[in-house]
Amino acid sequence: MHRKSFLGSIFSALAIHPLFGQPAFDNNVFVQEETASGIRPPYLQAGDVIGITAPAGYISMDDIQSAVNKIREWGFKVKVGSNIGKRDFTFGGTDEERRDDLQQMLDDTSVKAILCARGGYGIVRIIDQLDFTHFKKHPKWIIGFSDVTILHSHIHKHFGIASLHAKMCNSFPAEWSLAEPEQKKSIESIYECLSGKILRYEFAPNMDNKKGTATGTLIGGNLSIITSLSGTSSDISTKNKILFLEETHEYLYSIDRMFWNLKRTGKLNHLKALIIGGFNIKKDDEGEEFGKTLEQIVLEKTAEYNYPVCFGFPVGHQKFNVALKCGMIHTLCVNEHSVELIAEE
Repeated sequence: MHRKSFLGSIFSALAIHPLFGQPAFDNNVFVQEETASGIRPPYLQAGDVIGITAPAGYISMDDIQSAVNKIREWGFKVKVGSNIGKRDFTFGGTDEERRDDLQQMLDDTSVKAILCARGGYGIVRIIDQLDFTHFKKHPKWIIGFSDVTILHSHIHKHFGIASLHAKMCNSFPAEWSLAEPEQKKSIESIYECLSGKILRYEFAPNMDNKKGTATGTLIGGNLSIITSLSGTSSDISTKNKILFLEETHEYLYSIDRMFWNLKRTGKLNHLKALIIGGFNIKKDDEGEEFGKTLEQIVLEKTAEYNYPVCFGFPVGHQKFNVALKCGMIHTLCVNEHSVELIAEE
């Protein structure tokens, strides 16, 4: 994507409109709520506990403090995981330490949501060792993006439980008053999702968008993670889904290869719609230019399909990274004037 075009659409025209929904609670008891697309964890009430754990990369106690402060400001309590501050080279502790802390959070019924402290790499090393038996009976919101795409995909495929693709602790600003408006809106959207507000995201169109309106279950995340899960037990079905994708620090040829993976594995065949978020693209090496833009890569792979496609959605490895409810029904409207994504509940 052209950075100038992307930033222009974001800073000039993006507006976020939270619409109040009707949260369903049963005091402090977890209740599985069947929706048209699966099971929605209960929304949170003041005083509920959000657990923080680091299932992938290392993070220090100091680096999560801004998130802890904001969560408490929202009216929630915080439970800090035992592996925060632990380090095993790039990881937030050994595989066993990261697995055990996430498992404890999954099993603890006093924890109403789990915020992953950061991404990086490491969840694929522990995903098959996790026991989701208790989580299925008492679902809770799993929050994060990047490497956390593995958890979103695995949970959606096996349990049909909604999760939250959103910023993590290392994205919270150290000084809230100095943060840019887009960063603040992104973080506040986490609270809006967790508290049960129906969200509507609207932003300016891209000249390469394919117009249309579609309704379906929203799924997706990091492109390289999704393609790496092909053929595994965490691989997701995209049939009749709205798929959103984001990526960072990849060359255009690598992005092209990953989109060929999506096409050849059938993941682009029967979509309701395709949302392209932020793509932080590496500059081609001199003399090795790929010759196609991100838009050209995507449109080439989707040329035979009639569903809407939009570019520049504010999701990904960037300051404007709004919270999205994976596994929930959304409606996407792409026209010549704007792009709008609305959650059903």
